[in-house]
Amino acid sequence: MNADLNKLNSIAKQVRRDIVRMVHQCQSGHPGGSLGCTDYLVALYFHIMNHKTDFNMDGDGEDLFFLSNGHISPVFYSVLARSGYFDVSELATFRKLNSRLQGHPTTHEGLPGVRIASGSLGQGLSVAIGAALTKKLKGDSSLVFTLHGDGELQEGQIWEAAMFAPHNKVDNLISTIDYNGQQIDGPTEKVLSLGNLKAKWEAFGWDVMEMNGNDLEDVIRGLELAKSKAFKGKPIMILMQTNMGHGVDFMMGSHKWHGVAPNDEQLQLALDQLECDMEDY
Repeated sequence: MNADLNKLNSIAKQVRRDIVRMVHQCQSGHPGGSLGCTDYLVALYFHIMNHKTDFNMDGDGEDLFFLSNGHISPVFYSVLARSGYFDVSELATFRKLNSRLQGHPTTHEGLPGVRIASGSLGQGLSVAIGAALTKKLKGDSSLVFTLHGDGELQEGQIWEAAMFAPHNKVDNLISTIDYNGQQIDGPTEKVLSLGNLKAKWEAFGWDVMEMNGNDLEDVIRGLELAKSKAFKGKPIMILMQTNMGHGVDFMMGSHKWHGVAPNDEQLQLALDQLECDMEDY
């Protein structure tokens, strides 16, 4: 496990390098949440999920992932490329005209690994529930994973889905909330308080867990535990504590880096903090 963990930590550093470089080169995008969720997505794609880089939209016989908070596309694209869905060199086209790597993931460009458009917040949980029910109808024992922002929980559709899944025993679903307490306009507590999320999701009938999203070992432990809880009658919700901008000290903990690109000097400072022996794109 230690060798695997060292390798995963190296990949996570490289993914963070990709994120800051991608957002810098087009001077547009969302680095804060992307950096905060890097460890989760690296653990998911390089250790936890049974998935196929020979991509097809049906996803039969493999675990599926749906990114609901699509603005953190830089981390999603980097992890997809680094795990083999498309060439890493394509990361250089992020947010450019005619690129498949749009600011928010879309499906009409046919980018491998992307199954839903996720520019509009609040929809991913509903889609994932549909995919999970489809797997049940087909007798497919694979899992469905989702990721959501905590600010996204201010969307009403989330709570309709939150009622639907336990009622229909969608127990092949493992959802995660990036619980960093920040959104574009400021701390969630000031914009619209989320209250006691653990108590809320439990009241809706979910099996609720917590983990440290910026500790790879804890992320792996948490996701493995979540997998062990699947197929036992309840959908699973993980409240994942993260620090927005994690890994780059001047970005950490501030909503100001939700959707701001670093300048040349800031990029170099970030890259200096994220030294890695892997190759940049």
